[in-house]
Amino acid sequence: MGSPLKSLVHDDDRYQRSFHLFLERSSEHQCMRDFIHNKLPDILSSIGDGKSHLNVIGVGSGAGEIDLEMLNELHKKHPGVTVDNEVVEPSSQQLHNYKVLVSQKPELNYIKFTWNKMTASEFEEHWKLSKTTQKADFIHMIQMLYYVKDPGATISFFQSLLDKNGKLLIILVSGESGWGKLWRKYRNELCNTEISQCVTTGDIKSLLDSKGVRYQSFDLPSQMDITECFTEGDEKGELLLDFLTEVLDFNKTASPELKDGVLELLRHPDCSMESEGRVIFNNNLGVIVIDKPN
Repeated sequence: MGSPLKSLVHDDDRYQRSFHLFLERSSEHQCMRDFIHNKLPDILSSIGDGKSHLNVIGVGSGAGEIDLEMLNELHKKHPGVTVDNEVVEPSSQQLHNYKVLVSQKPELNYIKFTWNKMTASEFEEHWKLSKTTQKADFIHMIQMLYYVKDPGATISFFQSLLDKNGKLLIILVSGESGWGKLWRKYRNELCNTEISQCVTTGDIKSLLDSKGVRYQSFDLPSQMDITECFTEGDEKGELLLDFLTEVLDFNKTASPELKDGVLELLRHPDCSMESEGRVIFNNNLGVIVIDKPN
């Protein structure tokens, strides 16, 4: 047995590089933007209950591009309303990027940003210790439930913070995506047991159904060009493979059997399609929207 594979999350610099390459190669942010501009406004129209001030929490906000698009839609639906925006993000580099982005947009002066360099579980602890009774009107958790130990408990905590008519928005990869297929086959070899790295919207829906929690769901079709993964020694291919497997230096540290098996599955019609000589991976996402508990 070789040494256990190291999770990509332990090397923030390589994680950020592989993540940026993933965004370049995929339609991830585009499909989110389509949802934010076309579906989110209706979801946001009912929050706030006529208040002149709204509280928003972004959990795992990254560099803020998607957050600011959502806040913009919120502003259009509720013009004249001031916003307290709690940003929860453990990466200091991403938080810095977010602050730079905000500094370039003076029109955001209706928003007060509070920067929390912490994980979701640290934020939960911090919130409980502060004994605050403040409630949130809109909470979003985009592509972050992979990094918590117990997604169900995390959802329950943030759902408990919702005010009347509040909404909790979750975006994750779809159970029917290539990610879902990859994780089902190689969960034991690839998935970091300290976190819930292999969770999909399918898992979250099953969890919510078992608790009788009502939710709305939406599918976001998305794809990703992974052609370079199949060229031995290609630096970008290796970065993409790290991102797909969430393993640090997967190409160098995985056993030949695991590497061959993963590459074969990535190319399989269950995960990808081939078009004009390119291998296009199914990166479909799902959105789940949960209301304040009754």
